[in-house]
Amino acid sequence: MANFKTRIKQTAKKKGKVILANDYNKFSTKLQSITLKNITTLHNYLCGIKLNFHVLLPLGIKEISKINHHAHRYGLQSIADIKLNDITNTNKIAVETLWKMGFDAVIVNPIMGKDSLKQLTKIVHEKNKGIITLCHMSAPEAKLSYEINLKHGKTTKQMHLYQLFLDWSISQKVDGVIVGATFPEIIEYCKKKINKKLDIYSPGIGVQGGNVKKVLTSGTDFLIVGRTILNSKNPVKVAKQLQQLSFNE
Repeated sequence: MANFKTRIKQTAKKKGKVILANDYNKFSTKLQSITLKNITTLHNYLCGIKLNFHVLLPLGIKEISKINHHAHRYGLQSIADIKLNDITNTNKIAVETLWKMGFDAVIVNPIMGKDSLKQLTKIVHEKNKGIITLCHMSAPEAKLSYEINLKHGKTTKQMHLYQLFLDWSISQKVDGVIVGATFPEIIEYCKKKINKKLDIYSPGIGVQGGNVKKVLTSGTDFLIVGRTILNSKNPVKVAKQLQQLSFNE
């Protein structure tokens, strides 16, 4: 079986670069059926689906496994957005559980440290799964933390936190990094630094202010879109429009 990075790129060539963030503002007792319906109606315009705690906490292993099986049936990659960040043993058990539920990749927080990230990346890649690191979030207040100044290394070189996370992500050979669509200048910086070594995933399109054309031009490889699609009057139409934009860039 091909690795995650190859699988999602192959799907994107056929279906575009849009990943559905299956997030909802309110809890629903019909969350499983709604998610299954989203996959059925939107799969032609997606390369993947991202499930956050919005879905994972209310549902059990059986329900989530069914959702992931349904996504695979339509050729989509499934990403667990749990921003995993812990000691190696906890990380290992967590991802093994995710794989049993059918996930293809996991989003992690590199604040765990370079060595822990290295161990986790090895564990993930042994199963041909994907690991995506959080580099810079899309929320406006993310500047207060991800752009904090650090003194790093023996030379006490000054850098921002997201730059350190990016360096670790590149050196540990993860599959991709999260950089918010609301920060196109940081996407551009990361793209130049990455030099095709990994992919950039950008949430924050539409509702949060991210512009599709601008982030794709800046270097984003995959668009993570949730409320812009889910809360629209015609989700299929919006998903198709985003797909076409991703093909055109």
